[in-house]
Amino acid sequence: MDKKFALDDDSVVVIIGSGAGGGTLADELTRQGVDVVILEAGKHHTQEDFENDEWAMFSKISWLDKRISAGGWHHTQTYPNLPAWIVKGVGGSTMHWSGVALRFTPHEFRIKSTYGDIAGANLLDWPVSYAELEPYYERAERKMGVAGTKASGLPPMPPSNHTKVIEAGARKLGYKEIVRPVASNTQPYDGRPACQQIGFCMQGCKIGAKWSTLYSEIPRAMKTGHAELRPQSMVLRVEHDKRGRATGVLYADKDGRQHLQKARVVCIAGNSIESPRLLLNSASSMFPDGLANSSGQVGRNYMNHTTAAALTINKGPVYMYRGFDIATVISDEVANRPERGFVGGYHLEGLALHLPFTAAFMKPGGWGREVTSALEQYDHMSCVWVCGEDLPQEENGITLHPTERDQHGLPIPIVTKTDHTNDAAMRRHGLGQWRKLSEAVGATRVIDMPPYPASHNMGTNRMSAKPRDGVLNKWGQTHDVKNLFVSDGSQFTSSGAANPTLTIVALAIRQAEYIAGAMKRREL
Repeated sequence: MDKKFALDDDSVVVIIGSGAGGGTLADELTRQGVDVVILEAGKHHTQEDFENDEWAMFSKISWLDKRISAGGWHHTQTYPNLPAWIVKGVGGSTMHWSGVALRFTPHEFRIKSTYGDIAGANLLDWPVSYAELEPYYERAERKMGVAGTKASGLPPMPPSNHTKVIEAGARKLGYKEIVRPVASNTQPYDGRPACQQIGFCMQGCKIGAKWSTLYSEIPRAMKTGHAELRPQSMVLRVEHDKRGRATGVLYADKDGRQHLQKARVVCIAGNSIESPRLLLNSASSMFPDGLANSSGQVGRNYMNHTTAAALTINKGPVYMYRGFDIATVISDEVANRPERGFVGGYHLEGLALHLPFTAAFMKPGGWGREVTSALEQYDHMSCVWVCGEDLPQEENGITLHPTERDQHGLPIPIVTKTDHTNDAAMRRHGLGQWRKLSEAVGATRVIDMPPYPASHNMGTNRMSAKPRDGVLNKWGQTHDVKNLFVSDGSQFTSSGAANPTLTIVALAIRQAEYIAGAMKRREL
């Protein structure tokens, strides 16, 4: 049912963004009879638009508006205008994500209490505990169809040859926590077919086996008659009244025409770059430093996981590109064991790259015998992505460029990131363990690669128990503006070692429950 809401309808909840947070929120609110308008900056692609081609899909769905990489990270040289590898389109990065659906562990919600004071880091405990979020993790696993979990009842993803090679090395090192919790169907589930092991999972699942809000939550919300989706609608600012309550949002449509959509509640789910950027661009005489920024923490504490990658050339063929893109996840290193030389932990994720991305990421901007001799043995390769906790640092974050503007006249974002010494130590350890794992199964060569642009973007509007320490309370509600919420990964107080999507979805389910209840009680 195609529902249309008037621009002056101030009874609706406006959701900015349609990815893991925004799409889930729309589905959950409309189930409870709440009217929503979903504003998405990108196009509305369909599965027919997906191509099993890495570069074609990168160009088609990535958020390629200009951004600047700043700070001490290597992206200032390797990817100066692409600090993040995320999607601009209906469904957001749930089109591109790998499908890994891992939970945080309990200590990762309490990093200040667990790690103590760490020089250079801005540590804070979440105002939410693991115990409080656990039932919502279960609901998220059931909603998304996470294979191998009790919540979904789906059997685990069958192992590929890539899986078997990595697991053999892992067991020789004594690793025991070898898992594959992926949100892709191993048998038909929730109206979606079973995975056919095509392997282009991060280019958009052509058959729709992998969970995405594009073809799950958004269509379901639309069918209720309580949702309107407006693609190619770039939100420019959030408006507020004299009391400091959000009243609506100003956005530009695909032709550049501006519209003001009134709202009862506004939920920002743009991602950890666009969400703080929007709050900063919504500065006013009442909020001179940016909307909901009395703490000065909007845009700060940016985290994108401590990552590293490596390719291994094995003695025999592996064909890593055959099968689901995530071969396996080794979780033994997630526990906090400071004796390793760092706090927090990491996952070793077996990640398949196809040949074009392998060539591009191995040595960005480089070529020569070192690269070509490896590519000649592409069919013998296995690959890892180290995904570890990234400590929040106040100076890492999103700021507005003083002079350069985008196509809408808004200041472009500067994404500043510098490693903490803890990150560097963790990265070395992870790559070292992968090398040992590879050598244990007779690898002939291991090639360390620089991290790619961030797919996991967190922090910048973090939750905090006290308003002075962050931007949001435990419901993702801004401390300063009662009817303004943030619903994406920017609300994370710590990054944990887990891929963020499952936690974003769990928080969105919980947030929707709170918003619907507060609206019924006339508190919003």
